[in-house]
Amino acid sequence: QVQLVESGGGLVQAGGSLRLSCAASGRTFGIYRMGWFRQAPGKEREFVAAIRWRDGNSNYADSVKGRFTISRDKSKNTVLLQMNSLKPEDTAVYYCAADLSANGWENWGQGTQVTVSS
Repeated sequence: QVQLVESGGGLVQAGGSLRLSCAASGRTFGIYRMGWFRQAPGKEREFVAAIRWRDGNSNYADSVKGRFTISRDKSKNTVLLQMNSLKPEDTAVYYCAADLSANGWENWGQGTQVTVSS
């Protein structure tokens, strides 16, 4: 198991930026990839971005491409999500997740609220 703790959420105006951070602890040697998901009120949780731990290969949801950047710091077992040009529709609770040994998204953080005002 891996424990995940997110930070960096908050309130920002449209067009602004926020950076989310997720610190992993526990069985971190088994991490295959880490990612970010989000859930807006009344909607299902959706994929935002993911990064492969070994080589940093990343992929994004179409809705955030060109605005969000995922990165990782292997020495600190941390994954970051830089969010630029934020829109009101980006408002959601953002969750960090870890996939150990390509078994799927089995480990989740508690979530951090991001609110973008118009």
